[in-house]
Amino acid sequence: MHNDLKEIYKTLGISDEVAKFGEEILTGLKERFEKIDEIAEINQLKVLAALQKNQVSEACLHGTSGYGYNDMGREKLEAVYADIFHTEDALVRPQITCGTHALALALMSNLRPGDELMSPVGKPYDTLEEVIGIRPSKGSLAEYGVSYKQVDLLPDGGFDWDGIKAAIGPKTKLCTIQRSKGYQTRHTLGVEEIGELIKFIKSVKSDVICMVDNCYGEFVETIEPSDVGADMVVGSLIKNPGGGLAPIGGYIAGKKECVENAAYRLTSPGLGKEVGASLGILQSFYQGLFLSPTVTACALKSAIFGACVYEKLGFSVLPNSTEERHDIIQAITFGRADAVEAFCRGIQAAAPIDSHVTPIPWDMPGYDAPVIMAAGAFVSGSSIELSADGPIKPPYAVYFQGGLTWPHGKFGILKSLQSLVDNGIVLW
Repeated sequence: MHNDLKEIYKTLGISDEVAKFGEEILTGLKERFEKIDEIAEINQLKVLAALQKNQVSEACLHGTSGYGYNDMGREKLEAVYADIFHTEDALVRPQITCGTHALALALMSNLRPGDELMSPVGKPYDTLEEVIGIRPSKGSLAEYGVSYKQVDLLPDGGFDWDGIKAAIGPKTKLCTIQRSKGYQTRHTLGVEEIGELIKFIKSVKSDVICMVDNCYGEFVETIEPSDVGADMVVGSLIKNPGGGLAPIGGYIAGKKECVENAAYRLTSPGLGKEVGASLGILQSFYQGLFLSPTVTACALKSAIFGACVYEKLGFSVLPNSTEERHDIIQAITFGRADAVEAFCRGIQAAAPIDSHVTPIPWDMPGYDAPVIMAAGAFVSGSSIELSADGPIKPPYAVYFQGGLTWPHGKFGILKSLQSLVDNGIVLW
């Protein structure tokens, strides 16, 4: 390590021992990082081609107000998303407030009273439990007469093909497939794996709508779930596709009818996609999308580095240090609450914003246990930026993601380790 780098690490609270340990880990990651850069280059050119095909101009970067009629920039951005995801249409709006909102919108607009929603991959992410009505909540799908079934994954993480076939019935209208693990210790689903699942579902009942929660997975691989049969892919712009610049927003890309249904639910019957002012943030949406493949690559490098560091120290990590990656999330199981909290304090201390703040667990809306979140981000809640979070309940796992740049992601992992060392949890 260069002496100047060693000194600045020391100034920022990283001991020589922790810095040296990090450098030892990095010596074996050169080939992994080169492969990530190659995927980023493919996705970068894919995004560029879509921007050029749709002749995005400077005028597209300016927003509209009021009703937002004839918003050229908004309409071209949605065409760009449809081209990137190889779908018939897309809805990309600042009026979609977060990933949960995007998913709820896609579900509520394409399900009707008497329909059945089915998850073939087990329990959905915590915040969707209230959307579905697994945990009672005002305005849930259950209140509107939509029933729900779920088929858990097998103990080895595979699909329960027989269970899925048995669960699909005459009322099954939509299958929701969560790509990422959420607050679970299961593996993230790869795009080809999702394709196999969709093909099987369609073979049982061809008219079932297959929706993929694509959060944290965009641009991690060279193909997306919409390339392998998904009728809708849904995500948040303050995760991968916003590139750290989008200040809000979500997207739904897919079959024209599914997207139109979502648009009418977002605005109003009869209005749909025709309204919805972009309010001067289109440049952030376009520029963030342009940067997102390389930003995602930085987050992936940070996740792999974190996996290697903590696996070497004897902790259970998912994915492990050698597995192929399908999203940017790295789970680390500590088995004790104080370690989760110390890890998050280290990530917070590495942040560019609010580094002086101490994160503590609290009862967040939509969760069934106190959650600790470390996120000193330029955009509130942006989990493509350096962040970590986890529920304070067994098995006491923390979920690390993000890093707009690789050097910052690396520093965040070193700072988290330093926090564990300083608190006597990791002993040299």
